[in-house]
Amino acid sequence: MADPLAGIPLASIRVFEAAARLRSFTRAAEELGMTQAAVSWQIKALEGRLGQSLFRRLPREVQPTEGGERLSRAATEAIGLLRRAVSDLTEADEHILSITTLATLATQWLAPRLGAFQVANPGLAVRLDTNPALLDLSRESFDLGIRSGHGEWPGLESQLLMPSVFTPLCSPATAGRLTLSEPGDLLEAPRIGLEKEWAAWFVAAGVASATRAASRLTADNQVLEVAAALGDQGVALASPILFAREIRSGLLVRPFPQTVSFHSGYYLVWPEGRRRSPKIARFRDWLMAQAEADPTVAEARAGSASPASVPPAPPAVRSR
Repeated sequence: MADPLAGIPLASIRVFEAAARLRSFTRAAEELGMTQAAVSWQIKALEGRLGQSLFRRLPREVQPTEGGERLSRAATEAIGLLRRAVSDLTEADEHILSITTLATLATQWLAPRLGAFQVANPGLAVRLDTNPALLDLSRESFDLGIRSGHGEWPGLESQLLMPSVFTPLCSPATAGRLTLSEPGDLLEAPRIGLEKEWAAWFVAAGVASATRAASRLTADNQVLEVAAALGDQGVALASPILFAREIRSGLLVRPFPQTVSFHSGYYLVWPEGRRRSPKIARFRDWLMAQAEADPTVAEARAGSASPASVPPAPPAVRSR
């Protein structure tokens, strides 16, 4: 059987993929550094070779036909695989490890440990980004991500790094000012964070009453909310793993042991098919060893088996 790809230039597939993804010949030309006329010519040539139209030309955009949609999905996947393979073979790319992660995890847990990784891998520079969105690692210039969730994202492989657990934290001054002998005492305490997350913690702690006092402050991430708690503004709901140093040093007090989970954990993720990339494998093995050696991670793993620490997750909780 003749090869159906024979006689179809890779350049035409690349142009078609960009045009189908962007729904525009003009934007495809800008992305590829070509003229709009050159893109149009490549598409017409590809349509001629296939003997069918791949796009519907509309006034402000182009839309793939049914056949164009099928070819677009395959072309995007194939070009993504090629891009990752070329990156893995490029020596310059192997000298930079790009990681995207959550701001709190990066600040509180990952960044203080990265020095040890760089000492052990002096030829590999690390670039750290704290974009809260789960980026498309097959198209963005990142090798790995660390994200909270349930471990399943299209196009990504994942490995559980640590549980995601939250517990009340406050300053010693706040703890001394409040009467905190049982979890229900926090119903009247000044609280920091979303009420729906606090409501889930109260359920986990066995407090049946509805919350009465409203939260004083909410922020985009745990670092900001815990900063308010450190400033004696109230009790924050945060990770005892990520703020273990502050708890050990006495800057923060953990008044109750009960925890709540809003998702199954923090996961290390990478694009499908890149598991054997040397720099990804080195970082993955090192990071997993760091988590295994962290006693607070081990404690959280043991505690997460308790039914009280894993109530049903409230809807629309933040990625934390």
